[in-house]
Amino acid sequence: MGEPGGLVVDGRALTCGDVVRVAAGGVPVTVAADAAAAVRDSHGTACAVSSTRPVYGRTTGVGANRDAVVGTGDAETHDLRLLLSHAAAVGEALDEPAVRAAMLVRLNQLAAAGSGIHPRVVGALADALRAGALPAVHDAGSIGTGDLSALAEIALTLTGHLPWARGHRPPIPLEPGDALAFLSSNAVTLARAVLAAEELGRLLEAAHLVTALSYCALGGSPEAFAEQVHARRPHPGAVRSAARMRQVLGHEDAPGPGRRIQDPFGLRAFPQVHGPALDAVAHLRGVLEIEINAAAENPLVAGGAVFHHGQFSTAYPALALDHLRAAVHHVAELSAARLGDLVEPEFTGLTPFLAAGPAGSSGVMILEYVAHDALGRLRHSAGPVTLGTAVISRGVEDHASFTPHAARSATAAAGYYRTVLACELVAAVRALRLAGTAPRGARLAAVYAELTAALPDVRTDHPLGEEIRRAGALVDGLGAG
Repeated sequence: MGEPGGLVVDGRALTCGDVVRVAAGGVPVTVAADAAAAVRDSHGTACAVSSTRPVYGRTTGVGANRDAVVGTGDAETHDLRLLLSHAAAVGEALDEPAVRAAMLVRLNQLAAAGSGIHPRVVGALADALRAGALPAVHDAGSIGTGDLSALAEIALTLTGHLPWARGHRPPIPLEPGDALAFLSSNAVTLARAVLAAEELGRLLEAAHLVTALSYCALGGSPEAFAEQVHARRPHPGAVRSAARMRQVLGHEDAPGPGRRIQDPFGLRAFPQVHGPALDAVAHLRGVLEIEINAAAENPLVAGGAVFHHGQFSTAYPALALDHLRAAVHHVAELSAARLGDLVEPEFTGLTPFLAAGPAGSSGVMILEYVAHDALGRLRHSAGPVTLGTAVISRGVEDHASFTPHAARSATAAAGYYRTVLACELVAAVRALRLAGTAPRGARLAAVYAELTAALPDVRTDHPLGEEIRRAGALVDGLGAG
């Protein structure tokens, strides 16, 4: 039984939501009793099998040193050398939420009892999470075949060979085979992917409300979101997006016509473009929840035997991350297009650039520049990483998915998309203020009231940076609602 509000990990049922919750801090984590027993059994099997046959990383070296025989009684030399030699400690230091998320994912994977690691390592990792003790973890050195360098830093901190970045826990000794058993995972990459997927999912949900505000400012046509339209081409994401738009716009009844027979694509094609991104987030979450509950260590200890395999490959999450970033780029393009419509008098009936000063005033002209700068950066981050590979370790390891790069790019993409959405939000609120109309629909009207209370109403030309920053922070609340 875990603590109230806590999380019990068992190697089977960890969700992306659990990872996000623990990453935020303050969640006590424990290992289920049956999982702890399975870890002990797995360790016993690994020791027994290692005494009768070669086992990669336990009785041998690693990589191209796979045929080099090492002693099984010198953990403080072979295993320590393995950790020290793999802890490159280069690149940017991960922030605390990412480190907590990585520790949780690795703990849950070890609780799946396929690594053969000594139970004390699992206990020490869980203890560090509960105590809020965090190692320093750097993001460079992973190519999608295992977060070797980052996990070596965590292991060396647990054993007392590296200092804690926050807090402190007593060091633990190494047993033969512990080093590779701990390193053989993509836990850091998976944790970062979970956090990026959560942020992108939240922003995509918020986009419904931002788009709805633009719809109201532009006098959009409800026909594009009609249930009859989407029932005839029922892609799940598009159907859900159209239904969400009907809900937030208060269009559950028969609404009146819009200003135009057909709207620009930013409104008219919104569900068709937004839907694939919603589906991509759902698919990525499904992939990640398989990965974070996987006993994917090489070698795998299972059923009284040891298996050498290629489960370290992360092609599934790499391809899912590539897909999501491409889908988000399309969504962001439509947001920038709606921003262009909002500054055009032909669509709003308002002044050019929503200006309110003397002739020639620029109004929110700069928003398009900021949005397209962010969109351009998003375009670069959306490029597929899965088209590359690597041949390393004297040719023995001849494929890599570069999933860490895909996860890192997804985090960057979320930041750029947030900026694009923020620019649209600032313009939509300003247009509605200038028109003197509040949006229909109880939910959207309430959101608009909150936004007008949070965003300043300065109509003469002035710096817009603070409004963009505030709007960027506000979209999180829109996505959570």
